[in-house]
Amino acid sequence: MTQADDLFSAAVADRLRSQAPLAARLRPRTLDEIVGQEHLIAQGAPLRKLIEADRLSSVILWGPPGTGKTTLAEVVASSTNRAFERLSAVTSGVKDVREAIERATDRLGQHGRSTIVFVDEIHRFSTSQQDALLPSVESGIITLIGATTENPFFEVNGPLRSRSTMFRLETLGVAAIRSLLERGLTAEGMTADEDALTILSQRAAGDGRQGLTALEVACALARPNKVTTAHVEAALGVSALNYGRDDHYDVVSAFIKSIRGSNVDAGIFWLARMLEAGDDPRFIARRLIILASEDIGMADPQALVVAVAAAQAVDHVGLPEAQLNLAQAVVYLAQAPKSNGSAVAIWNARSDIRQGVDVEVPAHLRDAHYAGAQVLGHGTEYRSPHDEQIGERASSEKASNKKDLKQKVEQDYLPAQTEGAIRRSDPYYKPPHS
Repeated sequence: MTQADDLFSAAVADRLRSQAPLAARLRPRTLDEIVGQEHLIAQGAPLRKLIEADRLSSVILWGPPGTGKTTLAEVVASSTNRAFERLSAVTSGVKDVREAIERATDRLGQHGRSTIVFVDEIHRFSTSQQDALLPSVESGIITLIGATTENPFFEVNGPLRSRSTMFRLETLGVAAIRSLLERGLTAEGMTADEDALTILSQRAAGDGRQGLTALEVACALARPNKVTTAHVEAALGVSALNYGRDDHYDVVSAFIKSIRGSNVDAGIFWLARMLEAGDDPRFIARRLIILASEDIGMADPQALVVAVAAAQAVDHVGLPEAQLNLAQAVVYLAQAPKSNGSAVAIWNARSDIRQGVDVEVPAHLRDAHYAGAQVLGHGTEYRSPHDEQIGERASSEKASNKKDLKQKVEQDYLPAQTEGAIRRSDPYYKPPHS
């Protein structure tokens, strides 16, 4: 290649970089530039150690879109002494996989240089394509980095998965998205209103690429002026609600109190308000699980089952369809009878213990399954309900069924010093509370 060819290729590369989407232009080049995923790439974290030591073995990077899977692969590419091959499961076939493996084999044999093969969207590879990778991964000819938005336990075949370490990437928090957006504004040479940045940070739903794409559109609409809420609304294509930190907690409070007050319409309204503002549906589901035990409890034990099922549905389905699961749970919980008996029971018991009631286990309740326990008197006077029922059944001719037998053995189950000192709470049912 001539010097002119080199200059031409460099000019093309520069032009492509300048015209690339904002998210591509801001892609980090080092681990320190990556936003979020501290559990993997903070100083001393496992993945960071492997990358910095260039000792990375085959891995599957698993997480939602826009969380940095491809970015991590690019950082590995720029920091490794090994050759780096890129494949896309969208455009590559078995032939491409085999050719990449052949190149890696030649490279290792002729130059002693190992190869990392990055497969983006690896869940889109068919079983035969994944099988084509397996022998080379197993023999060490290639080190695989697979990136997927899907659960690898379902989408990556077992043998390949067992030879790889799986790293879960989490959705980016609002603060991390905000940091990305500020970098984007600098790259675009623009400024933005505080409210506009807040809305974009919240509405990105933990997806850094989505946030930067929306920002790029907003900047194009705003030039040469400052990005405002109106520009953000237009970029998002939906009405952007003014939803700051205080609003978030106020709306959540209204949501819980409406369901506690058995107002179905209000519960659904505040659910819609949170979803429109970009609240994490998993956060909403967690709040419903807490409410099911705190405000309904044993008045309707099925409420907890419904809330947990809704949370599982959110994980399996995701938005927008998961709004249906959340709405169904809200309607059920709002209509359910209310009792805070279980909550009051555990609150009172823990408070009593903190305030110094006796916590010693009575001798007859102590563990008796070891040599010497009887000498200490541990468990010797314990009366088992099962033994009592057997004796009752044998001695009573009137006992016609199990309901006629004793179900409760009268003995001390609390430390002797606490009798009369603890606050009583019925953990099974209390009248609805205000």
